[in-house]
Amino acid sequence: MVRIALVEDDLQYRTQLHDYIMQYASRTGEPISVTEFSDGDEIALHYKADYDIILMDIEMTFMDGMTAAEEIRQKDRDVVIIFITNSPQYAIKGYAVDALDYVLKPVSYFAFSQRLERALSRMRRREEKYITVTTRDGTHRVAFSRLYYVESSGHNLLYHTAEGVLQTTGSMREAESQFAGEHFARCNQCYLVNLQHTEAVVEDEVIVHGERLRFSRSRKKAFLSALNAYFAGEGK
Repeated sequence: MVRIALVEDDLQYRTQLHDYIMQYASRTGEPISVTEFSDGDEIALHYKADYDIILMDIEMTFMDGMTAAEEIRQKDRDVVIIFITNSPQYAIKGYAVDALDYVLKPVSYFAFSQRLERALSRMRRREEKYITVTTRDGTHRVAFSRLYYVESSGHNLLYHTAEGVLQTTGSMREAESQFAGEHFARCNQCYLVNLQHTEAVVEDEVIVHGERLRFSRSRKKAFLSALNAYFAGEGK
């Protein structure tokens, strides 16, 4: 799950940008959550490093975006910052806080989506982790973010990924050891789920990238606890 903070004092622009983010998420399949702030002081004063990307207006009433970004950078060197501004003159100042880019108002979806794609690329370069899966066809390098879940079937493991299913020999215990300490959790004996791609929990099923996987009684409580921790930011 990509966590985006949207900091914009103009409600009309804030709503538009939120809609753009959701449009991008729908088009690309990227799981994204958005937290809105109406001024720089709202995010900066009690900032915690809970976000991957910050979209920051510069000209705001109580604390301008540049000042807010300076305060945030004292606590978080990794978050990707993109400024939203009426004037390109602020772009030069953005280098002082390692801003990735800026987008000019009025904001078009095309320009916005390009900046968002750049931000996601930088974020992935910093944080992406991989595993290798050896199949009959050879060895495959799989990014965690492209893996939906691992299925145990007899003496085989099926890695369900964005590119398809990779089959290899192995046990669920071996799969769990691959992802120890990461945002993966068992929902039953057969499935190890990437919490990043969990879309919903409906009664005794968890929906992962459109597929329904059943809970077992013994696993449900621990799975939901892990899922809640992940969405609260502890599993980031």
